[in-house]
Amino acid sequence: MKRLDVAMIGAGFIARTHLPAWIALGARVRVFSTDGQAARLAEDFGVTEASTLEEALEWATVVDICTPTATHRDIALAAFEAGADVLCEKPLALAPADALEMAYAADKAGRQLYPGHVVRFFPAYVRLRDAVNSGALGRVAVARFTRTGRYPTWSPWFSDPALSGGIVTDQMLHDMDIARWLFGDVVSIHATQRGHLTAPASASEGPVATGSATLTHASGVISQVLGVWGPPATPFRYTFHVAGSNGTLTHDSLAHPSLRLIGQAGAEAAGVPTGDFGEDPFATQIREFAAAFQGGSAPRVNALDGVAAVRIAAAARQSVATGLAVAVDDDCPPKLMEGSH
Repeated sequence: MKRLDVAMIGAGFIARTHLPAWIALGARVRVFSTDGQAARLAEDFGVTEASTLEEALEWATVVDICTPTATHRDIALAAFEAGADVLCEKPLALAPADALEMAYAADKAGRQLYPGHVVRFFPAYVRLRDAVNSGALGRVAVARFTRTGRYPTWSPWFSDPALSGGIVTDQMLHDMDIARWLFGDVVSIHATQRGHLTAPASASEGPVATGSATLTHASGVISQVLGVWGPPATPFRYTFHVAGSNGTLTHDSLAHPSLRLIGQAGAEAAGVPTGDFGEDPFATQIREFAAAFQGGSAPRVNALDGVAAVRIAAAARQSVATGLAVAVDDDCPPKLMEGSH
């Protein structure tokens, strides 16, 4: 069985959600970041710090990219060149061309690339998919997904659209991916956003941003995604309402006990989904990816899903800018379809 020697790139709260799962799987982990946080993360979890990216990659069989979105492409390409498989936190990239280049590079190197679309691993969404696929809901007509949380002032890059794509990409991509997972390819999208669309000076300003998107699927289903970044006291909440010819299925995360994730200095990690999960969905996700990295079955999300999500988000941003519905190019060259991991 292939050994799990993991280079974790980045040391923020997403790295802290991934790291316990790797440790539980018996992986050897080396952490590298450029923000000075790697030493603390390594000390907190009893793993090793790398002083350079090259040092982190030189012995890795897996690279876990937990850095800001704008850095993903270059780190992933370096990982493939070093012969490692990659787990990349969502989204793969901001530009569809960059995401597709990452998928091509993985295919050319014979390596695996998986995006961290962790919402696919939440039990409520898994049960929803089972209901849709089994026909229990009949012919689905419309669906609505919402996701609400505090404005991400803890890291300024989140609210800088040049770095994160803003709320439409960084937050709403989760539910746009779920909609595609459930109902198939998206052919067009109309999106809007309002509120603080650039980084505020501080959390004390009480920034708020909202975004909405209406997705038309090739299957004929219409899905709506609503995202909110609210004031600091805003609880994290996600809901869905799916209507079919046999009935409706709904879920509200606030109706269930929460799973608290502890971040730095004992504080509850901000912006991380909560719910009555049983197993932590981040752990479920990484266990499934690790099995694939070690020669097991393919996981429920792959590189092409990551590319498709980036394309949908890019079309949403174009729609916001123009005020018009935008066609979504969800095609992928046959060569990559045949060789994708």
